[in-house]
Amino acid sequence: MIELIFLGVTVGIVSGFFGIGGGTILVPLLLLLGYDTKIAIGIAIVQMVFSSVFGSYLNNKKGTLDVAMISSIGIGGFIGALLSGNIASSFSDNTLEMVFLAFAVFALLRLFFKTKEEREQKEVNKVALFIIGFFLGSLSMTIGVGGSIVLVPILVGFLHVPLKKAISAGLFFVVFSSIAGFISHARLGHIDFESGVIIGLASLVGVYFGIHLKDIVNTVLQRRLLISFYFLVVVYLVQRIFI
Repeated sequence: MIELIFLGVTVGIVSGFFGIGGGTILVPLLLLLGYDTKIAIGIAIVQMVFSSVFGSYLNNKKGTLDVAMISSIGIGGFIGALLSGNIASSFSDNTLEMVFLAFAVFALLRLFFKTKEEREQKEVNKVALFIIGFFLGSLSMTIGVGGSIVLVPILVGFLHVPLKKAISAGLFFVVFSSIAGFISHARLGHIDFESGVIIGLASLVGVYFGIHLKDIVNTVLQRRLLISFYFLVVVYLVQRIFI
């Protein structure tokens, strides 16, 4: 239990600071502790429900959350994530880890090639945003991440959304995708509820500090830390899969 509480607090800090659901770091750590891939994904989804709801509440109070922009993506993500349990059941653990690695590499490359912050934010058709959300929701929940690992780089790199605003939007997207993912995976028996709830409750403490830390740190340092985080995830997954 002590290990799970420590994991929850750590993942919560990362989730609040980087605007991710937490599965990006939690799934590899649970695999390291010996959990089956599908169960690790299920536990991560439970944690995401806790951290994303609480984190989005804090971001909204601070005025950094653009609800209107993310709603279309969120609805698409919710519908897509409802299919995630069935998709996960159709693939082997090794295949799911390979997809997870591809997600992390994409996010790392997209953030590495910096977009100028002062560029004007693009307006995108709501149907296009819905389609982006549907794709991210179905694929990300299949591998136990909230989708923001790819959504934040898309918002920053392609739509020129300011980084802090994109991070808040990414965490809010996880609310939609994680709730639907929870429904889908629970129906198929992929979730260890006891471990998930312990980690989820502990993550609330971490999210609180991560959100406040996010608003203190300057954007340049935050981007560098985010790139470093994704790089470590990629290195771990490459080592796990290929070595």
